[in-house]
Amino acid sequence: MTSDNPSAGAGVIEPRDFKRNGDWIAVADDAIPFERIEAFFAGRAYEPHRHDTYAIGQTLNGVQSFRYRGAERASLPGRTMVLHPDEVHDGQSGSEDGFRYRMIYIEPAAIQSVLGGRPLPFIKGGISSDPRLFAAVHALLPATDARIETLEFEDGLFELAHALEAAAGGPARTIGALDYRAAERVRVYLHDLPEGTVTLETLEAIGGRNRWSLSRDFRRLFGTSPYRYLVQRRLAAVKTDLLRGVSPAEAALDAGFADQAHMSRHFKKAFGVSPGRWLRMAAQAV
Repeated sequence: MTSDNPSAGAGVIEPRDFKRNGDWIAVADDAIPFERIEAFFAGRAYEPHRHDTYAIGQTLNGVQSFRYRGAERASLPGRTMVLHPDEVHDGQSGSEDGFRYRMIYIEPAAIQSVLGGRPLPFIKGGISSDPRLFAAVHALLPATDARIETLEFEDGLFELAHALEAAAGGPARTIGALDYRAAERVRVYLHDLPEGTVTLETLEAIGGRNRWSLSRDFRRLFGTSPYRYLVQRRLAAVKTDLLRGVSPAEAALDAGFADQAHMSRHFKKAFGVSPGRWLRMAAQAV
C-alpha cells in the first residue's frame, strides 16, 4: 500500500492463502443475523440485481468492477464499497487475475436502530475513501472463519452508522415528517414472515397510518418497499435452508413462495445468480 492509502492507521484486510479453483463464496457462521461473505471471481460474477439491504464491503485484491447508478465503478484495496438498498448493480472482475472481497449485508433497520428514524445515509458513487468508514467496516469484516459475536457487532454497528452518516456529508434533509414507529411496526410484522397473502390493508392496520404515507415512509427509512422487504426476508430463509441441505422446492414452499420457479425468479433478481449456482459456489468454498 502507498502512503496515501485511506486505510492507513485503520488496519488493512490481509488476504488469506486460499488453494481453491474457480469462483467461490464462503459464508460466515456468525451469531449476528446478517449475511457476511468472502468470495472470489475470475470473470463475470453477478447479473444486474438489487438488495433491500446495504451491501458494504472491501476488496482484498484485484479490481472489483460493477455498474452502479448509470456508471462503471472500480473498487480497489483500501477503499470501501457502500451499495445503497434497492440500487441495481452487477459485478465482474476488472483484471485478468480476478478479485477477492468481503461483504456484509446489513438491513437498514439495524442502521435505524442507531440513527433513530433519520433518512438513510447515501454514499455517492458507491465507493468511499473515508478513513473512519474504512475502519468501521474493517472491524466488521474479519475472515469468514472468525466468528463475530452479538455484542461485538452491536458495538461496531454504532460506529458504522455514524461513520456512514459522516461520510455521506451529515444527516440528509427530509421533506415532511417521517413516522418511524408506524413503519417499524410494519417492518417487524414482515420480518416474521407472515403466512398467507399480505395486503396494504393489513399493513395499514398494523401501522395505524394511511397506506400511502406508510409506504412512502417505509421506503425512506428502510430503503425499499414493504413488498420487496418481505420477498428478501423469504429469500434469506431460502438461503438458510439450502445451506442446511433442504431441497430448493421445499425451501421455496417453507419460505412462503408459490413454488420453486417463483422463488428462483426472485432469487436471481435479488442476488444476480441462480439458487443452483449460488449453492455450488458456497460448496466450492468448503
